[in-house]
Amino acid sequence: MDTKVQTKVGHVLEIISEAAGNHQLNTEGIIGHLKKLDAAEAEARQHALSYALNHTAMDQPDWTFVAARLFLDELYEKAAENRGYSREQKYGSFYELIEKLTSKGIYSPDLLQTYSRKQIEELGSEIEIKRDYLFNYIGLFLMADRYLAKDHDGRTFELPQERFMVIAMTLMKNEKESIRQNLVKEAYWALSHLYMTVATPTLSNAGKSFGQLSSCFIDAVDDSLDGIYLNNWDIARLSKDGGGIGIYYGKVRALGSDIKKFKGTSSGVVPWIRLLNDTAVSVDQLGQRQGAVAIYLDLFHKDIMNGFLDLKTNNGDERRKAHDIFTGVTVPDLFMKKLEEKDGNGRSIGEWHTFCPHQVKQMMGWKDESGNPLGLEDFYDEKDQKYFTEKYEEAVSNPLLPRKTYRAMDVMARIMVAQLETGTPYMFYRDEVNRQNPNKHVLGEGRTSIYCSNLCTEIAQNMSPTTMVREYEDEEGNIVIVRKPGDFVVCNLSSINLAKAVPAGVLERLINIQVRMLDNAIDLNTISVGQARKTNQKYRAVGLGTFGWHHLLALQGIHWESEEAVQYADKLYEDIAYHTIRSSMELAKEKEAYSQFSGSEWQTGKYFERRNYGPGRWAELKEAVGRNGIRNGWLMAVAPNSSTAKIGGSTDGIDPLYAVEYAEEKKNFKFKVTAPDLNHITYNFYRRARHELDQVWSIRQNAARQRHIDQAVSFNLYVRHDIKAKDLLHLHLESWKQGLKTTYYIRSTSQSEIEECEACHS
Repeated sequence: MDTKVQTKVGHVLEIISEAAGNHQLNTEGIIGHLKKLDAAEAEARQHALSYALNHTAMDQPDWTFVAARLFLDELYEKAAENRGYSREQKYGSFYELIEKLTSKGIYSPDLLQTYSRKQIEELGSEIEIKRDYLFNYIGLFLMADRYLAKDHDGRTFELPQERFMVIAMTLMKNEKESIRQNLVKEAYWALSHLYMTVATPTLSNAGKSFGQLSSCFIDAVDDSLDGIYLNNWDIARLSKDGGGIGIYYGKVRALGSDIKKFKGTSSGVVPWIRLLNDTAVSVDQLGQRQGAVAIYLDLFHKDIMNGFLDLKTNNGDERRKAHDIFTGVTVPDLFMKKLEEKDGNGRSIGEWHTFCPHQVKQMMGWKDESGNPLGLEDFYDEKDQKYFTEKYEEAVSNPLLPRKTYRAMDVMARIMVAQLETGTPYMFYRDEVNRQNPNKHVLGEGRTSIYCSNLCTEIAQNMSPTTMVREYEDEEGNIVIVRKPGDFVVCNLSSINLAKAVPAGVLERLINIQVRMLDNAIDLNTISVGQARKTNQKYRAVGLGTFGWHHLLALQGIHWESEEAVQYADKLYEDIAYHTIRSSMELAKEKEAYSQFSGSEWQTGKYFERRNYGPGRWAELKEAVGRNGIRNGWLMAVAPNSSTAKIGGSTDGIDPLYAVEYAEEKKNFKFKVTAPDLNHITYNFYRRARHELDQVWSIRQNAARQRHIDQAVSFNLYVRHDIKAKDLLHLHLESWKQGLKTTYYIRSTSQSEIEECEACHS
């Protein structure tokens, strides 16, 4: 095939020939047609791009790479024109790019202040243009559309490999100069090979003069007017910066409770949640999308059946709806046990009592070491000591304590109806989360440290409300509000591309640099809410996760519905956990351990014992962690990874593929896509669509994975819209019994597309 056709469209034909040749595609039809075109080169490129996209199909999946190369050529052309160099170079001067975008106020001045011209030029010489060819079309499109730096008029300046290098430079800029260049190169190696991705805010904002690097935040609301409104203010500021939000509302008094001893005056949690709904809509994320907020409430809270479970449904009083937020319920083991109580006829008879948290504190007299009142929400059950159950039964036995009583199965039925209609509420198994918490020593065993999760249910870290202390006028006449900061959780996320990193045999090398990148993001972050900054530094928590699980199974020749998949999840995630913990331990030796390490289950070794990690490498690591410390209080969390999984050319998170061939559609695009690395061998491992798969196998895989993850996993259940109630109940009971900490959406075949938080999908 002649790749040097001397026509007006010769350059386009060369691109098609090279790209198609690398993927064994027959291009005679399109090349013959383009030769006859009396068109400008740019017009021919668009024609060829349209052809490639329309021909991407199950029998010819690699047309996506031809489309990507054509789109790349367009990006190269635009960047060359805007930056003033020849298109044949593809990439211009890296130093001049940084200089120009810094002068325009797009890049932060830090890069030029930290790195010398010689160092920047050295790093620029490390850029490998051919790694652009790893992108498929949708991955490259998303990269260009959402993440590459443009000027204020939206013109293309930065190219994909430059974005990766700028991220690497930013995350390593505070390292010692003697090792910094090598660390930047190592981070670039990890990013540019698509072995990993950073969180969406980091991918978008690193190196720029605006925006923060963390994905999402979690707060607990104090039961006071000040606490409620100041939380709303905090949420507005974080949403403005692009963060997704999780909020625990279980301490706020219920409908009909007293206020200052005036009985029946409280309006409950629903009006305050509606207020947060309005904040989410009006304070958008960096002008790109409305804010994303999830509200969690305990199943023993009196408002759970009085509006909360119906917040997003389409029936009932619209004045008590909040359609734009997401909901989650925190579920004690005791409730799940009540679901299994039956009479002689097999009818569910378990009773469930709900209480106002304010009235519980007033009447039960439980107090902490400082004399502060405690509620039911402040206790959880260990395996051998039922702290929550004892307090719950004590409350039930108090004849003066008001409550509402339901059949436990009726509460669960309401949950499942809402899930099939809206996908939510999420399930947060509070006892298992707190049992497995390596930092429970801060309050002590039996005392709740983790009240809820984040917007995507993979984060599980210590949290507590921020309270207002006083307000006063200072010497200059300023009104000063003094607040006692609580633990306000920050999510710092990054994910391994399993389908690329595992076959390449690079896990150990990759995780070593990846943990350092995550840890450095903590110190570089600019978070507008003070208590979130303090918590970030206090625990130095990170969330290393994964995506591409189904893609990897297909490459390994493992069927989803198989014991082999469960065993493989157990082995692989144990390896990931080992390398992650070891990398954080090595960082602690180099820098220092996080401030709360002493007394933690990392320090005592109980973390390793809980997971039955045996002799050999685990025993050595347990001893090394006890001796040297660990840099990060929490280390692993598996996020949904939708957007960045597409950039990495793989499947979302730990989810099964939607279908072998389908249309990927968002607000500004609709593309036909196929399963990654699809061929006559992998097809057999992709062919069953996600809603056809037996979800018990997914639960079992996730239970094997969860054992090795100190936080949680963003885990969806896929069901048919006509699933029977007993079958959905079985999936929930199985999830709880298998030790899952959370479940994310219940995705049924009848639901329309659910709008999700982009920040967490990375």
